[in-house]
Amino acid sequence: QVQLVESGGGLVQPGGSLRLSCAASGFTFSSYAMSWYRQALGKERELVASIITDGRFTNYADSVKGRFTISRDNGKNTVYLQMNSLKPEDTAVYYCYARRLSRDYWGQGTQVTVSS
Repeated sequence: QVQLVESGGGLVQPGGSLRLSCAASGFTFSSYAMSWYRQALGKERELVASIITDGRFTNYADSVKGRFTISRDNGKNTVYLQMNSLKPEDTAVYYCYARRLSRDYWGQGTQVTVSS
């Protein structure tokens, strides 16, 4: 059974940091590109960051460049999103996403709220 389980979300003050984790199981994690998406209330889901299978290349939304870092540990079947200098506009549900060719999987999401 395929599972993507996110953790690490919560409430943080503006300027603070959080580290999201996504633990994968039920598929060959190292063969899948991984991404983080987010969806704010009333808005469409948007791509935040992506990382290829071996982690050598990453891609970020302009809104998070220089503040967020995506990484992966294929030995632990886990992808991470380090989020620094958080802003209120980063408030959203963050989703983990795995894709390889025509197969893709979504996690259930974790809430991140940036507020004073």
